[in-house]
Amino acid sequence: IAGENFDQSPLRRTFKSKVLAHYPQNIEWNPFDQDAVNMLCMPKGLSFRTQADNRDPQLHSFIITREDGSRTYGFVLTFYEEVTSKQICTAMQTLYQMHNAEQYSSVCASSSCSMDSLASSIDEGDATSLAKLQRYNSYDISRDTLYVSKCICLITPLPFMQACKKFLVQLYKAVTSQQPPPLPLESYIHNILYEVPLPPPGRSLKFYGVYEPIICQRPGPNELPLSDYPLREVFELLGLENLVQVFTCVLLEMQILLYSQ
Repeated sequence: IAGENFDQSPLRRTFKSKVLAHYPQNIEWNPFDQDAVNMLCMPKGLSFRTQADNRDPQLHSFIITREDGSRTYGFVLTFYEEVTSKQICTAMQTLYQMHNAEQYSSVCASSSCSMDSLASSIDEGDATSLAKLQRYNSYDISRDTLYVSKCICLITPLPFMQACKKFLVQLYKAVTSQQPPPLPLESYIHNILYEVPLPPPGRSLKFYGVYEPIICQRPGPNELPLSDYPLREVFELLGLENLVQVFTCVLLEMQILLYSQ
């Protein structure tokens, strides 16, 4: 990505992502904004990993607010799948060879080593530091398995976080499972897009995901708006004192900005 720090190793850099597919193609009341969804699904860009890195799936959410104040909510499950393209694997190894060569040059430059003293300096500290660098910061196409980030996203008119999370997790399990689910994957996607209605206000709705039933509840007209986010996570992230301070600011109608990576 433009502006990326090229001192970082290729596996720590981020690359441009793109939308591979979306369904349905268009909805009159909710036109698909490809650039916005792409940026919000992968805000840090496309990333690569190897078998030595943590590749646990992660879930995050986002809100798209339009000019008229209407909102749509996105729920994203990001996971890593093995890169099968030999061309991409070769390109990654080439990037590492270039990166290590640059690091080697900077090691020599910092040591002010000339051509005459090159051999002696390599035999000493520079060789040790370079060996450590290449051992902990390398990709070998014959030894390592390359993985790339990918995500599946649901965009909804209401923030049914738990229901969307459960559906996405079940869908991901069906994609990665050795044993295929009872029905084709397309049937589950068609079901949630076209056959599962919004629950009426004040009512609950039970529908079937891929493996287990999923329940979502919609507040009534006189109830507080839907807030399906677990309060426990708020306490864990902010802490008790910070949460009390934020709540005080809300009551005093102060402007609040939460900043996070």
